Amino acid sequence: MQTRRDTMSNEQPPEYSLVVPLYNEEETLPELLRRLALLLDRLDGSSEVILVDDGSSDRSYELLAAAREAEPRFKLLRLSRNFGHQIAVTAGLDAAAGNAAIVMDADLQDPPEVALELAARWREGYDVVYAVREERQGEARFKRATARGFYRVFRRLTDVDVPLDVGDFRLVDRRALEAFRSMRETNRYVRGMFSWIGFNQVGVPFRREERYAGTTKYPLAKMLKFATDGIVSFSSEPLRLALKLGFVVSGLSFLLGVVFLVSKLAGLYSIPGLASIAVFVAFLGGIQLLLLGIMGEYIARIHDEVKARPLYLVRETQGISSPVTTEPSLVGGERSGVR
Repeated sequence: MQTRRDTMSNEQPPEYSLVVPLYNEEETLPELLRRLALLLDRLDGSSEVILVDDGSSDRSYELLAAAREAEPRFKLLRLSRNFGHQIAVTAGLDAAAGNAAIVMDADLQDPPEVALELAARWREGYDVVYAVREERQGEARFKRATARGFYRVFRRLTDVDVPLDVGDFRLVDRRALEAFRSMRETNRYVRGMFSWIGFNQVGVPFRREERYAGTTKYPLAKMLKFATDGIVSFSSEPLRLALKLGFVVSGLSFLLGVVFLVSKLAGLYSIPGLASIAVFVAFLGGIQLLLLGIMGEYIARIHDEVKARPLYLVRETQGISSPVTTEPSLVGGERSGVR
């Protein structure tokens, strides 16, 4: 593979843009910012860090603003409210000016130092270098089991070759980033979108660490919504499954009716009526509600797309004069008010 150029002039964009979305991470920020500053000095090219505050209600933004005073390579993007992790990742990637963008979480479960390995593989010519979780320290057995199961179910349900045990921690080349930025669906599953765009991709194994401080921002309810967004966004298999289930239930109902009729005519069984009918009607009602719920998930997403609202609104930026986005009228420059 052709090796990329290692040198950049001062007039050119930075070589690397590190995108770090965060929400209420004031306990983690001092250590995160320290390790990010060390990482910037070790990367083999000029770098910037896009810190995306996703509507934090604690002192996170105050700490970020203070850190920027000491380190101008830290650039801040503050959203008008909490839009969710996937939207915050998108906002940071919209603002990234580097030839390569590196996405990582702020809780330090994604060790910033792994970015050096991602950059090394990118230098070999890969367009997307994703980090593969070989170990998941500090996570409950239920969380590990459900995550492992979801990735495998997702891969079977979709036509997209999504790598197993891979999150959003990855490096993305500029041309792959531009392809991703052209995709503006509202309900976003970023890791699936990066798999969908294709290009030349490779994985780098790493050991996922425990959360440094604070609590997870992905409780069970959010995890279920995230999983639903991923499956519904990349697969119509649930709809086909609903159709198949309808045929199966109809077939069983017909066979059951034949069995009851034959039993009655042969005098083998006297059908009481009320109990069997009540159970059967309840069963069919449950199936119907299940199918309606599946169709409702798809219709709700169509409704979201038809409204065509912007993915996010920016409240304030520091160090980012004009973030590159497909919604330029909704993103302000360096200022301190709601736009």
